[in-house]
Amino acid sequence: MALTRDQRFPVSFGEAFPLGLVLVGDIGPDTEFQPDRTKPAHQRVDEITGLRIWKAAVMDPSETKAKRASFEMFFLAEVQPVPAAAELMPGIRPIELEGLTAQPKVMGQGEFKYQGFVFRASGVKQTASSKPATAKAAA
Repeated sequence: MALTRDQRFPVSFGEAFPLGLVLVGDIGPDTEFQPDRTKPAHQRVDEITGLRIWKAAVMDPSETKAKRASFEMFFLAEVQPVPAAAELMPGIRPIELEGLTAQPKVMGQGEFKYQGFVFRASGVKQTASSKPATAKAAA
């Protein structure tokens, strides 16, 4: 079995985030750096899948270290993923991801390096709490 340098491993949402995940703000396009601000920004495209890259700030309530609890989540999709869950507070909503992959990466700087992961998802799953309530028929 040969592993490539940029190997991505499929992982279930519950294994990666046992207490769930919280979206902070909105999901938006991941744009390339443009030194000339008068030119339009170009959205990044994933080299492996060819899909557009979207990003969002998320928080992992199961992470014990404050500096690692907040990170950027990347979404690989042609259209912008839109979470269906209601906001708990302005700009804060729980989300569940589908098509989740993890890519090992050395993170940190200098002597403070650690093993981390870059997470990518194909979208946001509509959970039972985000589905519209239906009226029960009287029997």
